[in-house]
Amino acid sequence: MAGGRRRRHHFGRIHAFSCGKASMKDEHSLIGGPGFSRKVYCNDPERAVASLLNYGDNYVRTTKYTWATFLPKSLFEQFRRAANFYFLVCAVLSFFPVSPYTGISNVVPLLVVIAATMVKEFIEDFRRKKQDIEMNNRKVKVHRGGGVFDYSKWRDLKVGDVVKVGKDEFFPADLILLASNYDDAICYVETMNLDGETNLKLKQALEGTSELQEDLNFQNFRAVIKCEDPNANLYAFVGSLELEDQQYPLAPQQLLLRDSKLRNTDFIYGVVIFTGNDTKVMQNATDPPSKRSKIEKRMDKIIYCLFVVLILISFIGSIFFGIATNDDLENGRMKRWYLRPDDTKIYYDPNKPVVAAILHFLTALMLYGYLIPISLYVSIEIVKILQSIFINQDMHMYYEETDKPAHARTSNLNEELGQVDTILSDKTGTLTCNSMEFIKCSIAGVAYGRGVTEVERALSRRQDSHSGQELKENNIAKIGESKSSIKGFNLKDERIMNGNWIKEPNANVIQNFLRLLAVCHTAIPEVDEETGKVSYEAESPDEAAFVIAARELGFEFYERTHTTISLRELHPMSGKKTERSYKLLNILEFSSARKRMSVIVRDEEDKLLLLSKGADSVMFERIAKNGRDFEEKTKQHISEYADSGLRTLILAYRELNEEEYNQFNKEFTEAKNLVSADQEQIVEEIIQNIEKDLILLGATAVEDKLQDGVPECIDKLAQAGIKLWVLTGDKMETAINIGFACSLLRQGMKQIIISSDTSENKSLEKMEDKSAAAVAIKSSVLRQLREAKTLLSTSDENFEALALIIDGKSLTYALEDDVKDLFLELAIGCASVICCRSSPKQKALVTRLVKMRTGSTTLAIGDGANDVGMLQEADIGIGISGVEGMQAVMSSDIAIAQFRFLERLLLVHGHWCYRRISSMICYFFYKNIAFGFTLFFFEMYASFSGQAAYNDWFLSLYNVFFTSLPVIALGVFDQDVSSKLCLKFPLLYQEGIQNILFSWKRIIGWALNGVVTSAIIFFFCIRTMEHQAFRKGGEVMELQVLGATMYTCVVWVVNCQMALSISYFTYIQHIFIWGSIIFWYIFLLAYGAIDPSFSTTAYKVFIEALAPAPSFWFITLLILIASLLPYFAYACIQMRFFPMYHQMIQWIRKDGQTNDPEYCNVVRQRSIRPTTVGTTARLEASKRFGIEGSKRFEIEAPRRLGASKRSEGKSEDR
Repeated sequence: MAGGRRRRHHFGRIHAFSCGKASMKDEHSLIGGPGFSRKVYCNDPERAVASLLNYGDNYVRTTKYTWATFLPKSLFEQFRRAANFYFLVCAVLSFFPVSPYTGISNVVPLLVVIAATMVKEFIEDFRRKKQDIEMNNRKVKVHRGGGVFDYSKWRDLKVGDVVKVGKDEFFPADLILLASNYDDAICYVETMNLDGETNLKLKQALEGTSELQEDLNFQNFRAVIKCEDPNANLYAFVGSLELEDQQYPLAPQQLLLRDSKLRNTDFIYGVVIFTGNDTKVMQNATDPPSKRSKIEKRMDKIIYCLFVVLILISFIGSIFFGIATNDDLENGRMKRWYLRPDDTKIYYDPNKPVVAAILHFLTALMLYGYLIPISLYVSIEIVKILQSIFINQDMHMYYEETDKPAHARTSNLNEELGQVDTILSDKTGTLTCNSMEFIKCSIAGVAYGRGVTEVERALSRRQDSHSGQELKENNIAKIGESKSSIKGFNLKDERIMNGNWIKEPNANVIQNFLRLLAVCHTAIPEVDEETGKVSYEAESPDEAAFVIAARELGFEFYERTHTTISLRELHPMSGKKTERSYKLLNILEFSSARKRMSVIVRDEEDKLLLLSKGADSVMFERIAKNGRDFEEKTKQHISEYADSGLRTLILAYRELNEEEYNQFNKEFTEAKNLVSADQEQIVEEIIQNIEKDLILLGATAVEDKLQDGVPECIDKLAQAGIKLWVLTGDKMETAINIGFACSLLRQGMKQIIISSDTSENKSLEKMEDKSAAAVAIKSSVLRQLREAKTLLSTSDENFEALALIIDGKSLTYALEDDVKDLFLELAIGCASVICCRSSPKQKALVTRLVKMRTGSTTLAIGDGANDVGMLQEADIGIGISGVEGMQAVMSSDIAIAQFRFLERLLLVHGHWCYRRISSMICYFFYKNIAFGFTLFFFEMYASFSGQAAYNDWFLSLYNVFFTSLPVIALGVFDQDVSSKLCLKFPLLYQEGIQNILFSWKRIIGWALNGVVTSAIIFFFCIRTMEHQAFRKGGEVMELQVLGATMYTCVVWVVNCQMALSISYFTYIQHIFIWGSIIFWYIFLLAYGAIDPSFSTTAYKVFIEALAPAPSFWFITLLILIASLLPYFAYACIQMRFFPMYHQMIQWIRKDGQTNDPEYCNVVRQRSIRPTTVGTTARLEASKRFGIEGSKRFEIEAPRRLGASKRSEGKSEDR
């Protein structure tokens, strides 16, 4: 766009090492054998076909159905449900003489319900189909021969095709990188769709193919690749490329995976090796775990109970019918003469009463089938979809900064949101922002930076509780108010800012420190051509913060070429900026095992420099004896930084001589080209030999700030009775301090620390017998857990709150089968649980343990790829759509943009959905029991003859038209209290935790209400109408009149019962409730006007018999009042003497006392759990404990928690 903003990119070789001739051994020897049989003819895919190597096309399908399988598979899914299968059997039997009603009247409702569900399935799958079509029809350039590349659809690619992928395009299949626009054949790849990481990965082609940089070069290109068979391992690849009789080993460095994106590279050439379902991303694609809510599972049990009742009453009726049939004909006298037992079919044959009873049993099973609500499942699905739409459109959960609303990715778990007992949360990016700010540093033993962190504010609150507290917090607030406008940089210190560092006593050390920050990284600069301002794209937020800090302090990194890094440095002598270049020789990458990274560069004075940064636990041991001048002060500073919740790194360097470097580079290059199982170990040993004898420069401290509203959200969740566990990969001290910042930990709370980081355990780890060491460490952890359990018993007697903090190594043993029950019992008894240094697998195992052993509803929330296992394992997985990619979101059930939105999601939407679904299901069973038992009572009255009390179409349309819409409106719109009051009184949420609204007591109560209602309707109708005259001729009551009257009463009663149950009326509910009643009269008029061959017993029954009779209208009113009176009386007594939480809140709302502290406290005192965490608990504790300091109980070998702690500063998600 003309006049728009453009960026000039400067990229280069990040991982600078040679790709010389490789060693071919170990794993390479497996090629051609089992699991390594794939053979790819590059640029000659037809040869593969000729060789009968049928590797399949590149078409990918993610749909559940195909056009051919939709009907059979969808029908199978529908009739897997017991209720639907039962109705199918009834529909088939309805065409036989044993049926009490016509077949068509029974089939139509079933078809409506099944069709509605199948249409929903079709729409959802068609959306997936459109996504598949869009992806498979994407275009990519493919070599057509003669050096000509032309566009082709992804679906048409074959193994062996050479493709050309442009910048910001996705790779269409798994490729082997051949060349790129860079001379050294490198490219940058974004793998966010695969592993959720937003940092760029560098790939480099083989030396033998790196010269293929133009289309024409592929005119005569031929090569053969032999490699492993398709598998799911994203991070491993074994193969070889044969080019011009030269063998080259292939490694993950050359593998480009489907769904990755090419970034910061103009183009690459690659050859297709895996297509379609053989690609690694599709090999990893698994169906998400099927999750069903606890309410839905209990609903299935209720349906099974109704089946038992159905069979029982059918069996009882059949026995009575068999006995009556046997006695029908005695000595030529007929008791039930109207059945003509002397001239009857087998159904009423007194000579075969057993057969008649069996046939009657089948009839009864069909007749009483209306106890089972046929439209229950489809109604619930409709309601849940509408509830999900409300969640998605809630503006209170919309995050404007990233333009991301809440997104319910599944509607199956809406009501489960109202029953969460335990939340298991990640820390980085979930509780915190994962947006790092360079806030402090220690250089040459001098601490710089006067900013105040969130943790320091929390520390000041718990350390001072008298008048000094207010003064101190006011001062802290003033200091913290001046926030930096530069993202990633918030260091406030005039001694080092604005070039003043050149006046410091150790200016040369500061110069080396800042130079190291500007050079030792893998960031890529982007220069705005209009303003000249440099921004950076880095592998992690903290690395970007380091480069920005160096720029702000006078060392601006502005260009990276293939072999150099260029800076604008502030010269300490002249005080002016000078441009300097550093030749980049090697980058020794960061990994979670190494906990450090280094670069080797050559400066303009031809000095070889090794620049290194990493965690203190691995860096201090690599410091030379003559490089420890500032060690003690630096350790003191990083301990203070850790206590302030900051992430720290140690910076150090040394000069190399030429001989030493040449030897290292030779060994390093050879090791990188090895294809062997121990290649990584060999490389690591070589690197360790060079990363030694370093000179300490200082330490950095960056803050990962708490997200807005986190402490307030945690406080509300704690008041709601929800427990919060934090599972983090961070070090213990950082996690503890974040716990204080968000009020998970507080003053007066004892801390039980289970740690393996003791001198005893460290000595055990050095033992040669690793199994014996593991047994000893496990026994140590077990002892600590038992001692903690003893302390827990004591604290329960004294009503003290405890916090459990456990590290990853101890957690490994705590999760073993013979220990995990003890660990869980201890953890459940504690107010807060923090698991530090947790691996992704441990997070999932802890989640599974809590879910399986407690039986309570668990919710996991996280933002990174390392949280996926935890999200899938929990009953509900919440993904934070933050800066760590989309992997967590794609694996979640619901996605939100900020942790604080969890408060509204659970306390408002969760409570509403739980209440609505619970009430909806209870009402469904009530109305069907009320209707079904009128049939049973009539059967008793009619000697169990199998005669239905109602017209066939009355029976069929009861669930579909006359009673279904009001219950759907209840499930969508009803509110016991407003959203404002849900948040004001979080204890309302405890109704869901205790499952008050869907307990067996409540379900049985509604069922009994249905039985009582049916009894009142039937017996009132029978007794009041038995001798009542109808029609002009004065005929007494007949079957069709009784049936229509009873049916009218049922429609009135169940709809008015709905009106009594609703707390929040909308015009839609009024339309549905009163409209259903009016529609019944309209239907009765219209249906009764149809030819009697179709309307049968309903022919003109309303016009001729019911409407003219005043008794019909009076009986309807009388029965309506009598049927609703028991429920009304129970509701009044229950609200007056045994009010539930929501009824108490409704009381004070109607009285206008929602802001009266006394009334509000009365309600809050009904809480089932004391609030032990959160700001509310902290304030209450401060009143109880006064100025008493925080107590810590450490169950471990003697060590002081306040002693210096080593800080490890890399994010858990990397």
